[in-house]
Amino acid sequence: MKSYLKLVDFEINRASRFFGSLLVIVAISQFAGVVVRSKTYLSEASRVMRDQSITQAEFLTSHGTISFSQIVTSLWFLAPIALSAALLILYIFFIWYRDWFGKNTFIYRLLMLPTVRINIFFAKATAILLLVLGLIAFQLILLPLQQTLLESLVPAEFIGYLDYHHALNSFWFLSMIIPHSFDQFLVSYGIGIMAVFLLFTAILFERSFRWKGIVMGILFILFAGLLLLTPFLVGEMLYPKELLLLEGVLLMLITALSIVISRFLLNKKVTV
Repeated sequence: MKSYLKLVDFEINRASRFFGSLLVIVAISQFAGVVVRSKTYLSEASRVMRDQSITQAEFLTSHGTISFSQIVTSLWFLAPIALSAALLILYIFFIWYRDWFGKNTFIYRLLMLPTVRINIFFAKATAILLLVLGLIAFQLILLPLQQTLLESLVPAEFIGYLDYHHALNSFWFLSMIIPHSFDQFLVSYGIGIMAVFLLFTAILFERSFRWKGIVMGILFILFAGLLLLTPFLVGEMLYPKELLLLEGVLLMLITALSIVISRFLLNKKVTV
């Protein structure tokens, strides 16, 4: 356990600059989005009321208010989240391949540490999970601050529904990343953890067997995907809770299989 925790700490320290850059990008883009969308809305309101000689009430009737939902579904808000997700997916590969292709081929030192090799696997997976949860936590901290900023920039009479919880649930992409219920959290992040393990196993297949390993890794991922889809083929025969339970069991089985295969590859096929 001590060796595992040291490896996790080591991986987190290696990712600190990358992670810090993502936080800065998310914060700057989203706060800029609040300011730009607010100013644009107010400028449009002033222009329309001036050019059409209408009252504020008439403008609100014809054009509506600005809501926080409009902020969180804008490109300013979603683009840094999508960029962070894409970079984290790339980091799943980078966290392994930099150890092989770095200046000093660091993987040799890792594999020769006085600890079971599967700890390396778990430490890298834990680091990825902590980075994801860290980004989510950071986003949850930003949301009330962004809502406060919107309230300070736009007069209250021009603001519509402002609850950011409602805004998050209004868009499927955001509700998937920031689930509104514990069950949804377990499903979303259970699938995410399984996906990370599958990609890790595919990488180890490639490192063990090179070109043949790429094919083996792809086939393994396809097998796991098809296995997860099988309950939906008989979905009409199952109640929703039964379907969810079966999916949960399959998720755990696939994850366990991925760990077993990865342990075998690290111990028997990946050599120093």
